[in-house]
Amino acid sequence: MSVINNKKIKISYFPGCTLKTTAKNLEISAIESAKKLGIEMVELSKWNCCGVVASLTSDDLMKHLAPVRNLIRVQEMQKNKLVDEGENRLLTLCSMCFNTLKLSNKRIHENNEDLISLNNFMYLEEDYEGEVEVIHFFELIKEIGFEKVKEQAKTTLKDLKIAPYYGCMLLRPKEVGLDDAESPNIMENFIESIGGTAIEWEAKSRCCGSYHTVNNKHIVINLAKSIIENARKNGAETIITTCPLCAFNLDSRQKDIIEEFPDFVPMPIFYFSQLMALALGVEEKYFGFDDNYIDPKKILEEKGLLSN
Repeated sequence: MSVINNKKIKISYFPGCTLKTTAKNLEISAIESAKKLGIEMVELSKWNCCGVVASLTSDDLMKHLAPVRNLIRVQEMQKNKLVDEGENRLLTLCSMCFNTLKLSNKRIHENNEDLISLNNFMYLEEDYEGEVEVIHFFELIKEIGFEKVKEQAKTTLKDLKIAPYYGCMLLRPKEVGLDDAESPNIMENFIESIGGTAIEWEAKSRCCGSYHTVNNKHIVINLAKSIIENARKNGAETIITTCPLCAFNLDSRQKDIIEEFPDFVPMPIFYFSQLMALALGVEEKYFGFDDNYIDPKKILEEKGLLSN
């Protein structure tokens, strides 16, 4: 394990459901990349689904049970000394898990009666003390320092032109967003740290259609097509994301786009961690490229970043 700033970090990690099923390529590449940076991601024991989408109404407190139960697990990790002493943060990879957990945490921080009610309801659990902080992997990388990441890189991405796709959940609502909702740059800084070229484009925080992909995929087809075409118009060769649902809508839905628009030219979609793993010299078996729908290896082979 490489160590940055002569310090290793051992931190609680919440994977969420999708990273154990259809988004394994996000998880495995992130965990191995983290090791290169001296970060040990310790998966929560007995974690449960975060609830997927944060409740935005004020009269459904019980929908916050699932997120808060996961925050209790972080406390348990601390008390059992499974993470660094004083490390009260919960690390997330999935944009939706990040957003859901952080919004629920914010609510009970602001309303002590809600916290008391939830603790009373979960009387078989230890009380949540309200001291856990939910963070995204990008925030931890920013803390470590993008320049330090650049120093650890074994392979420069040779100016691969990358469009950073924030989507909705990393930035909104602004009270829990990890960057300025109108003018974010954390993903751009990340791209530069691994040797790529970050493309500025208009659609980087445009909604991909989210769960309309289930009941009205034509909405998603048109949105995904417009997002990909906007990236290409601005010079991008690929798009990166940290949201499994965005990845599905932008990557897998390209087969449907091609059916409706035969002239559409596909574009590879990466999880940010896949390109990070490549840059940091992680073993290729952890890249997870075979789980991407649009083959991402072709563009990397053209750039001399992968052998045929």
